[in-house]
Amino acid sequence: MKVELENVKPKEIETRSFEIITEELGDKKLIPGTECIVKRCIHTSADFDYADNLCFSPNAVEKAIEAIKNGACIVTDTQMAKAGINKKALAKYGGEVYCFMSDEDVAKKAKEMGSTRATASMDKAAELGKPLIFAIGNAPTALVRLYELINEKKISPYLIIGVPVGFVNVVQSKEMIMDTDVPYIVARGRKGGSNIAACICNALLYMIDNERDYWK
Repeated sequence: MKVELENVKPKEIETRSFEIITEELGDKKLIPGTECIVKRCIHTSADFDYADNLCFSPNAVEKAIEAIKNGACIVTDTQMAKAGINKKALAKYGGEVYCFMSDEDVAKKAKEMGSTRATASMDKAAELGKPLIFAIGNAPTALVRLYELINEKKISPYLIIGVPVGFVNVVQSKEMIMDTDVPYIVARGRKGGSNIAACICNALLYMIDNERDYWK
């Protein structure tokens, strides 16, 4: 069987990919202002379900962009998500990316409390005293602990990106976050992942400053 490839120059591959995504979405209506995020999640995963399962609280995107411009930092629940976020772009506004999952004190506290490291890492994040955006792509226990910390008035995130993937308490933890007053971007259901968490962060950064040199 002869396979025919599209003749696309390297610099045009991303542009062509987004053209295909737009074509395949057809008449699908996306929430105004969220198109970049939804399409980038589809681009990252090749999964068009994100056009339906990504949920945004009112003005979540605008509030997140404003927080980033004012120096908000991002806390993730995996080193993979941390690695995938464009730290150079975030640093332009004074923000940093944190992941405490490998920290010895987090591991020790998790063992003492009989909890997951993700739970303990949320407690550590709450002590930072900085404006924070949380990008959770793996551990539903991180979302559950954030829900508890919010209700205990110990933390007030500028945004929670709730996209853990899996089967145990994943759906429930996302619904809990959507029941708070905190701005959120949540992938309802079982789908998500660290790559999606990083993708959403990068989409927000890209919406602020899309100069290509910045993304090399």
